[in-house]
Amino acid sequence: MAAKKKPKEIEKTLKLSPKPVWDVLTQKERKTALDFSKGYKKFLDAARTEREAVREIVTMAKAKGFSETPSKKPLKYLKINREKSIALAVIGKKPLTEGFRIVTSHIDAPRLDLKQNPLYEDVDLALLRTHYYGGIKKYQWVAIPLAIHGTIIKKDGTKLNLVLGEDDKDPVFTICDLLPHLSHKTQDTKKLRDAIVGEKLTILVGSIPFPDEEAKERFKLNILDILNKRWGLVEEDFLSAEIEVVPAFKTRDVGFDESLIGGYGQDDRVCAYCSLQAILSVEKQPEWTSIALFLDKEEIGSDGNTGAKSTFLELVVSDLFRLQKKNPTSEALRQALFNAKALSADVNGAINPNYQDVHEKQNAARLGYGVCVTKFTGSGGKYNANDASAEYVGEIRRLFNENGVVWQMAELGKVDEGGGGTIAKYLAEYGMDMIDCGTVLLGMHSPFEISSKMDVYETFKAYKVFYIG
Repeated sequence: MAAKKKPKEIEKTLKLSPKPVWDVLTQKERKTALDFSKGYKKFLDAARTEREAVREIVTMAKAKGFSETPSKKPLKYLKINREKSIALAVIGKKPLTEGFRIVTSHIDAPRLDLKQNPLYEDVDLALLRTHYYGGIKKYQWVAIPLAIHGTIIKKDGTKLNLVLGEDDKDPVFTICDLLPHLSHKTQDTKKLRDAIVGEKLTILVGSIPFPDEEAKERFKLNILDILNKRWGLVEEDFLSAEIEVVPAFKTRDVGFDESLIGGYGQDDRVCAYCSLQAILSVEKQPEWTSIALFLDKEEIGSDGNTGAKSTFLELVVSDLFRLQKKNPTSEALRQALFNAKALSADVNGAINPNYQDVHEKQNAARLGYGVCVTKFTGSGGKYNANDASAEYVGEIRRLFNENGVVWQMAELGKVDEGGGGTIAKYLAEYGMDMIDCGTVLLGMHSPFEISSKMDVYETFKAYKVFYIG
């Protein structure tokens, strides 16, 4: 007769008992995770816009042998889409019609964009008008130092990549808030989302008048004079420019124990960096072709020719067929996409200790508990969601457990509280198996988001084992 199991043994074998990553990893593994975060912080500071992210990805990928015309095995492929999205791939042994492995992230982030005709003066100050991009809380963007990043096509057709406000020697910019002495009626009685009006997100850029006292709009004119002397710009050049305004502070360690990372744009460049490092680590030819796809425009619905709704992925897979010496017929392309297995590499929101009531704790993510798998996104009754099948969840579960990945499963907030979407639903339309899998953040979409160094490393591990098994 078999001996009865003790309660503690039953609890250990039957209950779901998540543990902090710090309690799971060895001392050596912890050091590896902390070292990994150093490279991530450098990437986050260098990749402040989607264009800059692409440039950083290209630099690192080419150093590892990725090319648009690879010839050395394993074939490592690279393709750029309009400097705003990019794909990396390592050609596998199996034919593409049997599927491939893809991790897709986005490299855009909530920010302020300059309007096309932005420069004006008022009350003897020079300012720039903006249009916010993505889901921001407007009040978080006032009274902080801001930097300007942009690509400008000048009147002669030449391209200027502009960065100002990141170097310690650079000036910074800001949006001036209303002093509390006078805000009682204008701001204090309004809902938080209405206290700062979008049209008032105007950036202070100067206060010196042009020397000619007879000139009109002297404060605006002085700024135009500076722009012309330093970069050869005229006001019309703003019309053919993409200029983004982002927080002007560096990524920093957070906490007495330095266990956390604080910085702008972690949604979703944390997953982008982890998937980049994962595919760069694929040195031998994998069984399945491995793709890392970095997309733009996720924060505004994935529209446009650089977002997930574009045909960029189809173009990439067609190229990969040719690298396998196969003809990318429409039928073959459909089979490859339908049989693919994918991770939508996007973040989830961790329980905020000050606002715990917006979460249902039993199904909420926690900072420091590993990479987060999210079966479905959307809102309310799972509207606008990808909902992964039980079979695919089971496959991912076994893969992570067998390879020592520390992971958790969560949804984003209470059922009726709100929700969010990712790239997942758009790629799932091809028929591929898809699930969300990424790092959890505190303060998501704020100018200073928080991640755990251990979670970042476990995200990298998750993507790596997904590629190589």
